[in-house]
Amino acid sequence: MTLQVHIQDTPTDPARQAQHMLRDRGDELLAELAAKVALATELQLRLADREDARETLTDFCVQHVVRHLVATDRVLYSVAARAAETRLLVRALRAQHDLAAERITDLKRADSSADVAASAHALVGLLEVCVHVEQKVLIPALATLPGVDLPMLVEDLGILLAGGILDIPAKVDVRDVPHGRRHPRIFGIYARLAPGESFVLVNNHDPKPLRREFQATYPDQFGWDYLEAGPDQWQVRIERLPVQA
Repeated sequence: MTLQVHIQDTPTDPARQAQHMLRDRGDELLAELAAKVALATELQLRLADREDARETLTDFCVQHVVRHLVATDRVLYSVAARAAETRLLVRALRAQHDLAAERITDLKRADSSADVAASAHALVGLLEVCVHVEQKVLIPALATLPGVDLPMLVEDLGILLAGGILDIPAKVDVRDVPHGRRHPRIFGIYARLAPGESFVLVNNHDPKPLRREFQATYPDQFGWDYLEAGPDQWQVRIERLPVQA
């Protein structure tokens, strides 16, 4: 058996490799989007070619940009939102995501070259801000949060971007997990949930502090049902509730 030892913050460190992979994904998305926007807004093209380029751009935004926004929120933002150090940052990034989604809607509805150009260039600008903040602030912060497994987040992100579904364990038993790593692990599993999905937490004490942390991070957006309440074991079903429109 070969023993692999990874020294922290060296090229072989999985967390450092994960950071580079996340940065590369953001750069690749931006580069492809910018190229499609440049072609769709090139006024020297024949009208038919410009219409084809616009349709290609719109399809790319709907199929790839929206999927990227949703996956990034579900995997990275959901984990970062639980930490005091990054909670406000995530709130600002989610506001940028909302604006980007509005620009994509505007792009689909645009009925003139000027409207297409305005929506497309605004979208590029918004995503440039998001990617820059993610690369320079959010990802390095995630790498330092206790219990966060950055390579696992990269794997989860890749699954969602490929159109896959994340596996959710039916039970998450944290009784043998060190206390400092319990909450990050639980929030990491919760981040995998789609609305309506749930898991059962098994603990050796009443997880009331965790519930307060959930309420601070996801106010009224989660279900919390005791299935067993001591004295030696507690089981709680934690559900991700649908967000009300």
